[in-house]
Amino acid sequence: MTGPTLPALLQERARRTPQQVALRAKELGIWRATTWAAYLDQVKLFSLGLRALGLEGGDHVAIIGDNRPETFIAELAAQAAGAVSLGLFQDAVPREIGYVLADADACFAVVDDQEQVDKLLELRARLPRLAKIVYCDPRGLGHYERGDGPLLSFDEVTQRGRAYATEHPDAFDAAIAQGRGDDLAMLCYTSGATGWPKGAMLSHANLLAVVDDLLTIDPVQAGDDYVSFLPCGWVVEQVMGLATALVTGQVLNFPEAPETVQQDIREIGPRRMVAAPRIWENLVSQVTVDMHDASWLKRQVFEWGMRVGYARLDGESASPWLRLQHGLAERLLFFPLRDHLGLRRLRHAYTGGAALGADSFRFFRALGVNLKQVYGQTELAGVSVVHRDDEADPETVGRPLGQTELRISDQGEILSRSGGLFAGYYKNPDATAAAVCDGWIRSGDAGRLDEHGQLIVLDRLSDVMNLADGSTCAPQYVENKLKFSPYIKEAVALGQGRPYVVALLNIDMANVGKWAEMHGSGYTTYGDLAAKPQVYELIAEYVARVNSALPLAATVRRFVLLHKELDADDEELTRTRKVRRATIAERYRDVIDALYGPADHVQVDTEFQYQDGRRARMQADLRIYSVD
Repeated sequence: MTGPTLPALLQERARRTPQQVALRAKELGIWRATTWAAYLDQVKLFSLGLRALGLEGGDHVAIIGDNRPETFIAELAAQAAGAVSLGLFQDAVPREIGYVLADADACFAVVDDQEQVDKLLELRARLPRLAKIVYCDPRGLGHYERGDGPLLSFDEVTQRGRAYATEHPDAFDAAIAQGRGDDLAMLCYTSGATGWPKGAMLSHANLLAVVDDLLTIDPVQAGDDYVSFLPCGWVVEQVMGLATALVTGQVLNFPEAPETVQQDIREIGPRRMVAAPRIWENLVSQVTVDMHDASWLKRQVFEWGMRVGYARLDGESASPWLRLQHGLAERLLFFPLRDHLGLRRLRHAYTGGAALGADSFRFFRALGVNLKQVYGQTELAGVSVVHRDDEADPETVGRPLGQTELRISDQGEILSRSGGLFAGYYKNPDATAAAVCDGWIRSGDAGRLDEHGQLIVLDRLSDVMNLADGSTCAPQYVENKLKFSPYIKEAVALGQGRPYVVALLNIDMANVGKWAEMHGSGYTTYGDLAAKPQVYELIAEYVARVNSALPLAATVRRFVLLHKELDADDEELTRTRKVRRATIAERYRDVIDALYGPADHVQVDTEFQYQDGRRARMQADLRIYSVD
């Protein structure tokens, strides 16, 4: 497999459209643009600076930080030098970073700021191969010892690159010319939902094969705006953001901070947007809560407009009366609400990485947002299945991309193969052999194809529950129904080998707190709020409503509101917010047992140990609530 590399595409784009905008970043409230010519020049100088510091072809460069131009500049610079990039989630804790960097044999790291520098300095004794740490934001680092030590600023590396370019004027172009499409471009680590993450080896050709397939379904035009806020360590952002921009000329826009993303999206008005399910769910919760606080007239307009939107979505007879109502709803509700959310100019919106509940999905489709599911795996460069515009069924994730073949095994597992198929797991041939058979990658997901050839993902194959009476239940389906409530942030449905389904729930503190204040109920902490009887009644009302739409075997009979939020730092969730079910089952064993017992309370006093040996303790008195 041959073809261009990502740096070669950057070089070609800068040659063809040097003065067009490539990047736009918000700094101190001002959007600052970078042209393709300037983008290439920054990549060139940083790449040569890394080489001046000793970077060689085949070395691995870790990149840790928020979405910003320097992130992609550093990545392309490493690849231009023949090295391999490695993205990590910016909120990863030291033990996670230490494991991945050691497993990946990283010798350079480019990080955001003092927070990330401190993590790496803490780990340096365990990472003997890590020679240099390059930071982008110098604030707070003025007193850190440098000299000949590991620390350098981004600007310092660029200055070294400028000097190197004077001595070796052809070095950058020559290095790019030597690159091939089947060269290893990056290591993308899996989420680690069932154990430590593994490094999937992806080539330039893998990434570009997926981009080419996506563009045949959803074309992108030069100058289309895309807001880059998915973690750069997630392969979907590499495909939808970086690689697509290099192929098409779309503009990458970087928010000022995670807290300003929604406002920045409103200012940009992107044509394309990719967000994890929790982002879409948060938007639904925000709209729902805002409507609760709105005037009577606004609530009536909202409820009427959404009824019209759902009727149109469900294909009810397009009578002149329905068309008239829909046109009026577009003016009074849909357009203003899309504009308020920053979604007015969207042509294509995507969700992936985990399941988005059908209710949330239908909400945006009724609103006029062209939201579609994507499905795939890190081992297939992120995306292998996507909805077509006119086939966006909330119960499915779409049909395979053009180069993707898909089948369901005799055990009900989804198997795929495509041009995006990885070269294997780094230093882990046994795991590679277990995951790939005759060119087909095992997903670990249970699924089936409907009569239209669309893929329905049921749940993780290992997570499908068999209740004591022999009936089966997909916990993810139940959880997504529960999380449509603006008051439920996280849900874990359980019941394997048990007589009925129960749930561990996290409240949404912002929305429930607002509700509590409106109803005259004060609180101090998350645990205090979650324990209030009024809050239990609020959640129970919604659980009962969800139960009415579930098959009898899947109904939630009892639940508990946990006194703490499930947290990736506590190894209860992955960085992409997938539930680590084995960890939950072990850590909350006493709570789960109590949900199947006669008591209406359970005392939690459990000591548990993290993978790195640290210990922590949970103490609380939790109420067990039975749903009528």
